[in-house]
Amino acid sequence: MAILSERIEGTTISVDIKSTNIKSASYNTESKLLTVVFNNGSIYQYEDVSWELFTKFRMSDSQGAFLNAKIKNAHAYKKVS
Repeated sequence: MAILSERIEGTTISVDIKSTNIKSASYNTESKLLTVVFNNGSIYQYEDVSWELFTKFRMSDSQGAFLNAKIKNAHAYKKVS
């Protein structure tokens, strides 16, 4: 598993990830917004991600592969920075 640490602050769960592509991710349980910070500094937000899908993302062997296969093309997203 590639999760280095996990924090819960109110309705947001943040995870630090050891990955070739992803640095960290945070998930808001109320808005269902998944924010992913990539190692290259890019930040993307994915909309309407279910709790179940976030849990599967978090627990997957490769968060990057899971993001590409299950979230990226299935959810509206925007580049934040």
